[in-house]
Amino acid sequence: MQKIMDLASIGAIDGGGCARLALTDEDAAGRDLVVGWMHDLGLTVTTDVIGNVIGTWDVGDGLPVMTGSHIDTVRTGGKYDGNLGVLAGLEVIQTLQEASVTPPRPISVGIFTNEEGSRFAPDMLGSLVYVGGLSIEDALDIVGIDGARVGDELERIGYNGATPCPGFAPHAFVELHIEQGPVLERTDVTIGAVTGVQGISWQEVTITGQSNHAGTTPMSMRKDPSYVASKIAVFLRELADRYKGDQVCTVGKIDLFPNLINVIPAKAVLTLDVRNTDEETLSKAEREISDFILSLSRSEGVEISTRSLARFEPVIFNPEVIDIVEKVAMSKTPSVCRMPSGAGHDAQMLARVCPSAMIFVPSVEGISHNPAEFTDPEDLVMGTNILLQVLIELSNIEEFAS
Repeated sequence: MQKIMDLASIGAIDGGGCARLALTDEDAAGRDLVVGWMHDLGLTVTTDVIGNVIGTWDVGDGLPVMTGSHIDTVRTGGKYDGNLGVLAGLEVIQTLQEASVTPPRPISVGIFTNEEGSRFAPDMLGSLVYVGGLSIEDALDIVGIDGARVGDELERIGYNGATPCPGFAPHAFVELHIEQGPVLERTDVTIGAVTGVQGISWQEVTITGQSNHAGTTPMSMRKDPSYVASKIAVFLRELADRYKGDQVCTVGKIDLFPNLINVIPAKAVLTLDVRNTDEETLSKAEREISDFILSLSRSEGVEISTRSLARFEPVIFNPEVIDIVEKVAMSKTPSVCRMPSGAGHDAQMLARVCPSAMIFVPSVEGISHNPAEFTDPEDLVMGTNILLQVLIELSNIEEFAS
């Protein structure tokens, strides 16, 4: 808990939250702090070409069992999102060392770059490059919302490492994370054994119309990007209501230009976040949205262009690892359920190269990406104890069946 609070003090904002956007000075200071803790534990620490930091306890034989997450936050982030998964990994190693327990395999803890995607798209950038899903050349050339380039910022903060990507494929990967949603708390369940991650489709939509006087332009003669943006937002909500199930849709950002009270905008730029646990349904939603945008462009006389910011298919975690998470959790508490993740996580990228799964602990009132984000310390400790035992069990498996 002290480490969580110490890390939270870096980039602290009003309300008890954190702002450590990826590759900013605050992110660098957070990395420096955690890397120092890795060295205190005698870990071998490497930094790769996209800035991922891997600390490894070099004991036992064979490929390491890996855990970890991220320490970058959104601009209005909380203390626990991502940070718990990294610091719990260090806590596991420290506990084993203090108890003189040596696992049969090495244990690695990863800090993955730009998981949030708030400054540089796509999200989960570091883990995507780590597993070979995006070339390092393309990743380094990504330009952020503030005009900064990934490669330049990595060099500026001193985390442009030399270790190549793709990185080594671990024996297995498990990520401990707060749920970031209300399901566990509302169902009075303590631990989630995560079965997979929703597919994610991010788009940026640019609508170009005709700027004009708000008082003198008749409604029938307008080419109004703000109206069109509103129609798209309403359509996404109605689509999610129609699809029901795991379908969620969000318009998270709208910018109007020139953004004046008495001027019809010339342009609107908005972002669409569409998610589903089923790839076929997610693709169907994307097609519906595309068709609706095209029809709006024609009926309203505006130009509309779209740009994909991120697209990841739904991920199903390894059944054996899920079973181990569930079994270990049940040995600690009877309050366990299997559940999908509605948010994206680094574990879904690692699942491309090794058996992977996740452990969820509750988020009070389901609040996350918010300074009010909170998880009871007892739940944090419970999750970390489960992570410890899961890593030991995975370390004892010689070969996975699937």
